[in-house]
Amino acid sequence: MATFWTLGCDAHDPQRIAAFWALALGYVKESGFDEPDIASIVDPDGRGPAISFLKVPEGKSSKNRMHIDVRVAGPGPWDMVERARLIRQKVPVLVAAGATVIREEWYGDVLGHVVMQDPEGNEFCVA
Repeated sequence: MATFWTLGCDAHDPQRIAAFWALALGYVKESGFDEPDIASIVDPDGRGPAISFLKVPEGKSSKNRMHIDVRVAGPGPWDMVERARLIRQKVPVLVAAGATVIREEWYGDVLGHVVMQDPEGNEFCVA
């Protein structure tokens, strides 16, 4: 049995970045985390880990050592054409929520993933 765990993240604006990641991942706000300096989101189905955001004074200074891959097509194996369509459908939703597109990565002639930054500059991929 896996250990229950939470992904802890530093943030400039915990409530704003929590709202972004809740939208990106289909998560919801966790009750009891309404203070300006801390926020937490959870998988409404209880399958994925909680993600917490804690206000820190310093800004992001370099590339992430870990990042989230938003897997829009679910678990593989995939129909790569359908997966590419789902990636292209998700990216503009995240841009409208404050993300930035960095680049597209291709596997031959098929879209592999899109590298993006969240509203606080953290890199992630839509795959």
